[in-house]
Amino acid sequence: MKLAYEVNDKPKFSKLIVFALQQLLAILAATIAVPAIVGHGMSQSAALFGAGVGTIVYLLFTKFKSPVFVGSSFAFLGSMAAAFAGGVSMSVGYLGLIIGAVFAGLVYVIIALLVKKFGVAWIGKLMPPVVIGPTVAIIGLSLAGNAVGDATSAAKNANGAFIMDLHAILCLVCALVTLGTVIFCSVFGKKMMKLIPFIIGILAGYVVATLFTVIGLVADSDAFKIIDFSKFNNMQWYPDFTFIKAFSGDYNFAGGNFGTYIATIAVAYVPVAFVVFAEHIADHTNLSSVIGHNLLEDPGLGNTLLGDGVGSMVGAFFGGCPNTTYGESVGCVAITGNASVVTILGTAVMAIVASFLAPFVTFLATIPSCVMGGVCITLYGFIAVSGLKMIQKVDLGDNRNLFVTAVILITGVGGMALAFGKITLTAVACALILGIFTNLFVNRKKGEAAEESSDEQ
Repeated sequence: MKLAYEVNDKPKFSKLIVFALQQLLAILAATIAVPAIVGHGMSQSAALFGAGVGTIVYLLFTKFKSPVFVGSSFAFLGSMAAAFAGGVSMSVGYLGLIIGAVFAGLVYVIIALLVKKFGVAWIGKLMPPVVIGPTVAIIGLSLAGNAVGDATSAAKNANGAFIMDLHAILCLVCALVTLGTVIFCSVFGKKMMKLIPFIIGILAGYVVATLFTVIGLVADSDAFKIIDFSKFNNMQWYPDFTFIKAFSGDYNFAGGNFGTYIATIAVAYVPVAFVVFAEHIADHTNLSSVIGHNLLEDPGLGNTLLGDGVGSMVGAFFGGCPNTTYGESVGCVAITGNASVVTILGTAVMAIVASFLAPFVTFLATIPSCVMGGVCITLYGFIAVSGLKMIQKVDLGDNRNLFVTAVILITGVGGMALAFGKITLTAVACALILGIFTNLFVNRKKGEAAEESSDEQ
């Protein structure tokens, strides 16, 4: 696709600040949502700091060739919960977050070393476009429910329809204003407006939400209160780093409980790391198509994995959350046409600085979910469309390709997420795994024929 800024381009400093802010807004909701969901007093500011540091580590390993932000991964929610549940005390849980991230990071490091030794040719055979294309589409489609749910901020009735009371209607208005503004700026905007549609869209939605909230405060009507300004009353003035909580507790591992605890953490984190590895490949394949450069070859899958793995360890040391590359970030790059890796670096630095600015972090936290829902409709939609574009080059007239694509799309859209004890395989992971096996199964005769032909020669 045509890019306004190529990977190596360096925007002017004044524009860089604005572009970095836009990337930060695109990834913000997911990054700070993970610690909020896990609970146990985890710090959102620390998660933001960890994401920034983790992104810098990633950029260093990828030689500043891969323009994507890495942040808190939803895939490890169950693993992080297990870290707290498996400990003798809460502070041990924080230590478990760091230990678990090390286990997950080591999986990436080991795979990276294998890739460096044996190359990436096997990736293309195991996951050709007929597998990767629909999997990328599923990454976007699997998030569609989150975007729509946030946009309406409403409960569902027995038939699965959103119950549109006055509050839900006002939230939907805010989401549609945000969505409409982003689309208008991206399609009809000129120059700078076209490059920062998300900032303009979020500001437009936030203004509308503020007007509704003011009306609600004056009229004492909860239905109109879209924004929770009370968050400013309890601002966290500095990041509450994970390593401080982890190493400041008193531990009691009488009876050899520590070994059991370590085993529990390993079982909770290691399998999920293999799942995220599959999504790592899909994300980088998608990003490669956006920037017109194969990242799996240069800087190489080994380097992207090392960046992701070591970045996760470092990020969790500060914020407790293992990191992963963000589809929202890829979507932001694609829609704005800004693939400048300097922008990503600026975003990482901004995340680190912002984690110490309580009013700024709190302001970001007050952006209502309905506004972010309007933005995410476009971001997640782009991811889905990118995957579908990859399938265009696949011959769907061949039943082998048709079955592979069908299996991935239906199991992914159908939400085939499977839990085995404390281990959860996401719908994306299950769809990818089934797709790989289906592809190997339907093409086994082709492989046998190739072998026979080779023997005859």
